[in-house]
Amino acid sequence: MDKDILRSEIFKHLDGVVTAPIVVSLLKKDILAFIIARENLSLSELSEEFRANEGYLNVAIRTLASQGFLEYDLDNLNDTVKISSNNKTHLLQKYSLLYLKVIPFLKLSTDIKNQINENSFIEEFTTLSDSVKKCFGTELSENADEKNIQEQILKHIEGCIIGPVIVYLGMTGMFHKYFMETSFQAAEFHKNSDHFEVILDFLAYLGWFKKSGENYKFTETGIYFAKRAASYGVTVSYLPLLNKMDDLLFGNASKIREISDGEDEIHVDRAMNVWGSGGSHSNYFKVANDFIIQIFNQPIHLQPKGVLDMGCGNGAFIQHIFETIERYTLRGKMLEEYPLFLVGADYNQAALNVTRANLINNDIWAKVIWGDIGNPKQLAEDLKENYEIDLSDLLNIRTFLDHNRVWKAPENSHPERISTSTAAFAHRGKRLPNNLVEESLKEHLELWLPYIRKNGLLIIELHALDSKLTSKNLGKTPATAYEATHGFSDQYILEVDVFKKICLETGLNIDKELFRKFPNSELATVSINLLKS
Repeated sequence: MDKDILRSEIFKHLDGVVTAPIVVSLLKKDILAFIIARENLSLSELSEEFRANEGYLNVAIRTLASQGFLEYDLDNLNDTVKISSNNKTHLLQKYSLLYLKVIPFLKLSTDIKNQINENSFIEEFTTLSDSVKKCFGTELSENADEKNIQEQILKHIEGCIIGPVIVYLGMTGMFHKYFMETSFQAAEFHKNSDHFEVILDFLAYLGWFKKSGENYKFTETGIYFAKRAASYGVTVSYLPLLNKMDDLLFGNASKIREISDGEDEIHVDRAMNVWGSGGSHSNYFKVANDFIIQIFNQPIHLQPKGVLDMGCGNGAFIQHIFETIERYTLRGKMLEEYPLFLVGADYNQAALNVTRANLINNDIWAKVIWGDIGNPKQLAEDLKENYEIDLSDLLNIRTFLDHNRVWKAPENSHPERISTSTAAFAHRGKRLPNNLVEESLKEHLELWLPYIRKNGLLIIELHALDSKLTSKNLGKTPATAYEATHGFSDQYILEVDVFKKICLETGLNIDKELFRKFPNSELATVSINLLKS
């Protein structure tokens, strides 16, 4: 079992989940053919020709560029995007109808937990899985370039099938240690065993299980994927949004996000998103130990009174922080005399409910409070009024959150800065110039300065890659999926170096000894920083 190959499969599967809806939506408008005919054009020309929402069209085009299907050139000085076709654009056009076959299944998979019992779902799954086994009747070309595109597209489609299924299985207990260590039958796990057996048989075809009669047993490959099911969670959680690609690109983009107070979000399955985030981010939590241990091993008079986890998700990081402090630090030996104030804050009520339940189940006492990362002043006032806790007395921590702040146009609406980011940003369909996104981050961080001067800010953040770099490293990074889902949902991830640049502009110093990036290469899409002013 080659783990590098299997990891590459996951990344390619995630690429497929975001690429398929984009290709099909563009195909309906003959946009790929238009780009090929023009060879070179600007994003604004393309947007005007097809009356598109330029911000989301920009995200879509850049997604295809990150897969090597187009050339994408951003000129931040003049705030223009140039698009041009290449040999792979022609091959994408040639095989683009293959993506069309998986769209009905993706739409059903938005509600997979209910659809999996329906005959229509299993019929669609059967048709698709049988077609995958036969490469959709496509004979692989002897030409190396064409064969690579064929295999790339087929792997994308496989990902569209596998992604929702593996997330469903992961969230409903299929990957429990009991099942991974013993033989089992479909009827043991699912009441509709005939339907479930169809799914297990396809996974057996992929090498995840060995089947003997009615019995299934995990292979090493299957265990590898099962343990990493959460890696699919965040991308698949955006299927409600991705399945509205036509509206995103050409319809009323704002309506997709319009909900009344108290209603569930309609663009993302938040419970799935929290589950996927908690599982896939756990490795970064472990790395953050160095930061936590150093801070809470200081002389007691220099230590924070506690920790605020802004954007607490499912509470996993708060739990990890508490256990780390309790077991490995000076403070952990003094909790009776110097109690540790733990606060979890989140903008989403569903996340707060999950956090509260998980912390109670694990016997961890913490305050759980609604908070907006874009309004630290209000959070500070609420903490003081409700719990008599000063926000500045806490170590502020957040994980994968600053990019997900509610968009606020910078007060400096005409910054002189020339952006160094290559990413694509939008808000409710409108394209945002990259220099405004950088300025917005600076002003956002400045809001937190009064509350982090004393104890600092520990931040784990997600980052973008240049689409040209991503396209040269297919299967080595999840950047395509991350940037597409975040771009379409109005989130603002910047490259590692750009993020560090803005922090320094804000007056925040980065602890160079504790700085980490993952992977530790030019493909880094995650960083951990301890920031102090």
